Amino acid sequence: MSTLLYLLIGVLLLLAIAIVAYFLTARKYESSATVANSYDQWTVDGILEFYWGEHIHLGHYGSPPRRKDFLAAKSDFVHEMVKWGGLDQLPPGTTVLDVGCGIGGSSRILARDYGFAVTGITISPQQVKRAQELTPQGLSAQFAVDDAMALSFPDASFDVVWSIEAGPHMPDKAVFARELMRVLKPGGILVVADWNQRDDRQKPLNFWEKPVMKQLLEQWSHPAFSSIEGFSELLVETKLVEGEVITADWTKQTLPSWLDSIWQGIAKPNGLVRFGLSGFIKSVREVPTLLLMRLAFGAGLCRFGMFRAVRANSRPELMDRNFAKQTPSNLVR
Repeated sequence: MSTLLYLLIGVLLLLAIAIVAYFLTARKYESSATVANSYDQWTVDGILEFYWGEHIHLGHYGSPPRRKDFLAAKSDFVHEMVKWGGLDQLPPGTTVLDVGCGIGGSSRILARDYGFAVTGITISPQQVKRAQELTPQGLSAQFAVDDAMALSFPDASFDVVWSIEAGPHMPDKAVFARELMRVLKPGGILVVADWNQRDDRQKPLNFWEKPVMKQLLEQWSHPAFSSIEGFSELLVETKLVEGEVITADWTKQTLPSWLDSIWQGIAKPNGLVRFGLSGFIKSVREVPTLLLMRLAFGAGLCRFGMFRAVRANSRPELMDRNFAKQTPSNLVR
């Protein structure tokens, strides 16, 4: 048998092992500890950082989307989110809480390029450690372990609350919404970017969408996805929002990220040498989930939602009366 054939058989065998591992080792959400453990493992072995860089989130490829370097698209996403949220109009020294900061890529851009004073929080101690290692001295970005479901900060602590792709890990979206708004100062701005599912109140999931969604939840420690409409309503229900919750759908702008993330494994074959056989299998086992994500977002089962809200200046007891006179249709778009 030729060397090429042996190689082909070896690759197919590894793929078979990875597929078996994929179905036998699902990482279901059990508690915040399972989320922390997953991110701790990815951070310690360095695989995710090697392929995805400092930004563990999707990239922005423009509107309409165009070909772009994977890592550059991720950095561009941060700047696009800043502009969309109107944060580029804020002065240096603005205090920002980055909820679900990962290893601090977005926090460092916010501090370095906009002069903000950033506090990044994550449930993963290893992510905090790595974020601190990557952050130059003198940069106004600090990091701490904290739980987004019960933030340790007092009410009205920050000018801006910022979060990218953390929401799917939250077991109670209403509590998450309340915590995000609670720590904002009156007049402060909330800007969130998140994976969402289609609003199944309007169009229930069909026969193929249910098993796909089940895999998307179980493989990456997600208890549930909210919808864009549903999370907007939850923000309004906190009674801490002034005016409207502004939303946008960035599915098209971010869609190329899924296949690009798979391509990184091909474009960086030295990863196989660096992380060995176990690292290769660990990376390959993520391919089915990445493909399912591309399918879900491409077919409309999932949507990439953007949210902007302003913390009300009114006292909560006054807002109770004001909000009772309004309907969600007046407050959310």
